[in-house]
Amino acid sequence: MIPLEMSNQTFVTEFIFLGFSNHSNLQGWFFLLFLVIYLTTLLGNMLIIMATRVSPALHTPMYFFLSNLSFLDICYTSTTLPVLLVDFFQEKKAISHESCLSQIFFLVTSAGIEGILLAAMYPVLMSVKVFVGLVTGSWLCGPVTSFTHMVLATTLTLCGPHQISHFLCDIPRLLKLSCSDTSVNESALHVASATMGLSPCLFTEGSYTLIMATILGIPSAQGRRKAFSTCASHLTVVVVFYGTANFNYDRPREGYSLDTDTLISVLFCVATPMLNPIIHSLRSKEVKSALRKNLSLSVRVAGK
Repeated sequence: MIPLEMSNQTFVTEFIFLGFSNHSNLQGWFFLLFLVIYLTTLLGNMLIIMATRVSPALHTPMYFFLSNLSFLDICYTSTTLPVLLVDFFQEKKAISHESCLSQIFFLVTSAGIEGILLAAMYPVLMSVKVFVGLVTGSWLCGPVTSFTHMVLATTLTLCGPHQISHFLCDIPRLLKLSCSDTSVNESALHVASATMGLSPCLFTEGSYTLIMATILGIPSAQGRRKAFSTCASHLTVVVVFYGTANFNYDRPREGYSLDTDTLISVLFCVATPMLNPIIHSLRSKEVKSALRKNLSLSVRVAGK
């Protein structure tokens, strides 16, 4: 006898996105909003990469981390937002099975590397060996983890309507569509969440505890306020990224509405890449000075 759920199995060629389907009358406004966010994200992160490459004053471990972070944010947001922008004009918001798996690979890779880099960039005093090891390790862990998830995803038996209650492909969404045993996939997801999400988050919290203790030792009240303001901005991005990442990947398969899922992923996939360059770099005097010099040089060259 063939189990009832297995009889519903079909060969999957595409998935249908349901994200934002609850607000069909707002599709035009959503398109404009996400277009502005995407362009802002691209511009902000490209400026950081340009400034850190051409300015000798920014050739330090911290700004090297930030330029890597900016590159990841561009890859990260470009994995999801262009597809979303096109889908706002499509009556049938579909993605092929192969494209879905590719999106999962690049999304998990970028998010995994970024999670480790965010934690690694805060210890200021480090040897060159440690610095190179942190960067290399983060760029190795991301692809290995995402490749593992993608391979496991190909073993899933998918049944019923192939509708993803979201605007992107991701591991938790595919698991909800599976009628086969997903225990191995879920275990891999929890391990990845712990090693690339929770552990870096706890490490970052420990780093901030030491930073706060140092700030409290600053004799000037104005100096303490300025330092606290900077740390609060950085900590906001860290909390949003790690909080939404852990909520997204390490939670029960049921119990959340479409709007809740969409909001969490918007914060995770859209808001953080836009805020990172603004908070981490563009407020820095060194970065602003480098950008002004480069802009002045470009204007002089263009005028000749």
